[in-house]
Amino acid sequence: MEFADLPGLFPPGVRVYVTDIGKNERFTQVMATRRVRDLGYKPVPHIAVRRIFDPVAFENHVRTMAEEAGVRDVLIVGGGVDKPAGPFAGSIDLLETGMFDKYGISDIAIAGHPEGSPDFSEAEAIDILKLKRDFGERTGARMRIVTQFGFDGRKFAEWAGGLSAHGIDLPVHIGVAGPAKLTTMVKYAAICGVGNSVSFLKKRSGSLATLMGGFSPDEVVEPIEAYARSNPASAIQQLHVFPFGGIKGTAAWLIERGTWDDKRGGGA
Repeated sequence: MEFADLPGLFPPGVRVYVTDIGKNERFTQVMATRRVRDLGYKPVPHIAVRRIFDPVAFENHVRTMAEEAGVRDVLIVGGGVDKPAGPFAGSIDLLETGMFDKYGISDIAIAGHPEGSPDFSEAEAIDILKLKRDFGERTGARMRIVTQFGFDGRKFAEWAGGLSAHGIDLPVHIGVAGPAKLTTMVKYAAICGVGNSVSFLKKRSGSLATLMGGFSPDEVVEPIEAYARSNPASAIQQLHVFPFGGIKGTAAWLIERGTWDDKRGGGA
């Protein structure tokens, strides 16, 4: 995390997501969340469920983040590994332990996959979201969906809009990549498993040669915002921005386009 660039970079209270970088770096995540809180932002630590190998040690980690860094909001994801390191096979398993409520963490983000996931079918993905919706209704946790990033903004917006047909009314924060080199985008898309978006990006770029240029997220964001304006009752609440090209450049782009002044499109 670029701490030197963070002071005053975002509006007060903006969510800043803090990545879970592995079982041996818990202390680093605690320090990062504390620093984010001290700067006046809202820290949201990532929790990679399938990477948790020791539930007792992990609960101590959650308690420390809550008590020492004031964490009240988390993002829970599967973790991108085939075999769980411990007893939690999925996010719902961790949620049902009750540890987040125990430590006053009541805002919980869960993953959404507009382009699908190699780990489960589209029907299974909907069933998983319903389980988490039911968990929120049963416990009072404020659940929201944060999606993977992609380059087909219209497709992502329509996916979010279609959730209501399945009885899922959770707020949706749509993932978009901030300004970066196109080659950087292709690299991260491959790492994050959003292959369909890579194909879409290459088609829109015209040729692989143009990938040496820069990527502007406006072409992705504009269809999302247009959809939200045309469908004010949709679940789309705001953007969730991945700063692959750097935090400073991403913040400058959000400020220039006035995103943080638009209640429908606040950056994350």
